[in-house]
Amino acid sequence: MEHKSAPNKQHPPAAINGDNHNWKDNLNLPEKDHRFKTSDVTSTKGNEFEDFCLNRDLQMGIYEKGYEKPSPIQEESIPIALAGRDILARAKNGTGKTAAYLIPIIERVKINLNEIQALVIVPTRELALQTSQLCKELGKHIKVQVMVSTGGTNLRDDILRLYNPVHVVVATPGRILDLIERKVAVVKNCGMLVLDEADKLLSMDFKNCLDTIISYLPVKRQIMLFSATFPVTVKEFKERHLSKPYEINLMDELTLLGITQYYAYVEEKQKVHCLNTLFSKLQINQSIIFCNSVSRVELLAKKITELGYSCYYIHARMQQAHRNRIFHDFRKGACRNLVCTDLFTRGIDISSVNVVINFDFPKNSETYLHRIGRSGRYGHLGVAINLITYQDRYDLYKIEQELGTNIRPIPQAIDKRLYVAEYQTDKYITSDQDVIQSRTESEQRAEEQQNQQQQQQQQQPAQ
Repeated sequence: MEHKSAPNKQHPPAAINGDNHNWKDNLNLPEKDHRFKTSDVTSTKGNEFEDFCLNRDLQMGIYEKGYEKPSPIQEESIPIALAGRDILARAKNGTGKTAAYLIPIIERVKINLNEIQALVIVPTRELALQTSQLCKELGKHIKVQVMVSTGGTNLRDDILRLYNPVHVVVATPGRILDLIERKVAVVKNCGMLVLDEADKLLSMDFKNCLDTIISYLPVKRQIMLFSATFPVTVKEFKERHLSKPYEINLMDELTLLGITQYYAYVEEKQKVHCLNTLFSKLQINQSIIFCNSVSRVELLAKKITELGYSCYYIHARMQQAHRNRIFHDFRKGACRNLVCTDLFTRGIDISSVNVVINFDFPKNSETYLHRIGRSGRYGHLGVAINLITYQDRYDLYKIEQELGTNIRPIPQAIDKRLYVAEYQTDKYITSDQDVIQSRTESEQRAEEQQNQQQQQQQQQPAQ
């Protein structure tokens, strides 16, 4: 079958550009996003999606999704993935990793073959739903058949779905292994495997499961690993299953440039009052609030609702149908605030979230990094606020040291340019230096306020 983009190669560049211009005129493009983007996603080599010689119908899906140019991780990954090589890719949260592997998968899938050709494995059910939806949107003009399969749903529905054509399966490890072992999901010709959030998948929770899944795949297959952090377990997996992988590392620094991080020093009993103050002072579009346990999630959500603010909550002990509905409604903007456990830290991409609040401070830097990465998606700006108790002070110091970042005292007023969409246009911010300057000014104000408070406290005993 002839590649749809092949005729373009016979024309000179001018003809190509003219042709591209004509077909792009008929696209149903979303409204252009004028918000400032940090260099995490804009510092590219200048490639266009057309440079990858992609199927015209796939390009239509890419542009109609709102993608204008490839991000650095997409620029690095797509041509290598199209060549069929194994990939070990490390890039920051919210820089376009999902599209970096979905675009080459959709391009390489043969629609006329009724078999599973690509398997994408993710650690959480919500991420599976999100990834499969993106795959459907990117491949809508190609009619690629995508199936999502996760635990907590009716196994019979998945079995019936597999009687119809399926080209790409997005799944959590336990459910897809179950389908494979029942000989319902046939993966003997599945030549592409992606492990998204690979560090989590290669933890002891899933490791044996993955080894078994890989044993059912053909000997000649392509395995791609994507994550923001790669622990030691990846090295062992790489040596056992990958063949001369192409390594991509876009993680010179761990913290996200577009996210301004603050802490508020409070007593445990003051936390809800502090949260109420934040809600009244911040211009929140949508916020995600993290707690360290299921019981605290439900209790806090109840208190936020009692304070008069719209609030959902989500955690792993909820029924899957309820989880799906909450996730879908929050993505659609039906509610402003979401309280959750670390279930929600993996890859969840909701661009309207501009504030992340750690109601309970995490114990390690990896969890912290994934949590704050829910804000400031795709190079946009956001703010992360940490409520710190006396017991958290050592964890705060440790995370600052490990990530090489500064978490500053929260000022009386946070510069809106740092997290509010309408202040993130070229009119207000033109470079990363402007972001850093705004942050520095806010930090200076916070330090001045702290000094004034200390002076007042010192004067009180004398009075």
